[in-house]
Amino acid sequence: MFQDPYTSLNPSHTIGTILEQPLIINRLGDGSKGRKHLVKEMLRKIGLDDWHADSFPHQLSGGQRQRVGIARALMLNPEFIVLDEPVSALDVSVQAQILNLLKELQQELSLTYLFISHDLNVVHYMSDRVAVMYLGQIVELAGVQQLYERPLHPYAQALVSAIPTENRQTKRERIVLQGELPSASERLSGCTFRTRCRHAHERCAAEQPSLAEREPGHWVRCHLHSLA
Repeated sequence: MFQDPYTSLNPSHTIGTILEQPLIINRLGDGSKGRKHLVKEMLRKIGLDDWHADSFPHQLSGGQRQRVGIARALMLNPEFIVLDEPVSALDVSVQAQILNLLKELQQELSLTYLFISHDLNVVHYMSDRVAVMYLGQIVELAGVQQLYERPLHPYAQALVSAIPTENRQTKRERIVLQGELPSASERLSGCTFRTRCRHAHERCAAEQPSLAEREPGHWVRCHLHSLA
C-alpha cells in the first residue's frame, strides 16, 4: 500500500478496473461477472458503495482513494501487507478513520502488517513490535511498550523524547541531537550513529556494533549496552 493516494491510482481507469486488475493478472474470479462481484464486495468491506466502482480517482477524496489503495492490496487475500507511510498525506481526522479501518481489517482477516512511518504516535497505535532504523540499519527492535517506556539506543531515546505528552505536568527531558547527518551513500567505519551520539567513544569509531538481545525480546545495536 503506497503513501500518496493522489498518485498511486491510474487516473484513466475507473475504481472497478483498478481493483479488478489483480484478479485478471492472476487469473482469479469466475469470469468478468464474478470479478465485478468480488470488487463490489471489497468496496463494501472498506466502507465505500457499489457505485464507486464506476468512479474515477479524481472524483474521490484523499481518504476514499486511500481506501481504494487498501482494497487493491486486499484483492488477492494476502496474509502480509507492506504499508508505506499510508496516512502521512491525509488530514488528521481522515488519518484516524484509515488507521481504525486497518486495525479492523487486520483482526477480521488475520493480517500481518509491516507498517512504515515517521509518526511515532501512529506507530505506537498500530504496532505490536517496533524496529527503529537509522541510515537503513535497524538500531533497536522491541515490543511497542518496551521501546516506548525504556528505549536503549541513543537514537531511539531521542525520538521518544520528542513525542508530545498529553499530561502537561509530566515533563520529559528532550534530547536534541547534535553533529552532522552522514550521507546514506557514505561508508562509515564503526557505528553509523556515532557522529551524532552524545555517548560516542573510541570503540564506536573503530568497530561496528552488532544487533544483540539485551533483554528478552529487546534488541539493540550499541556498544554502550555491550559494555554494560
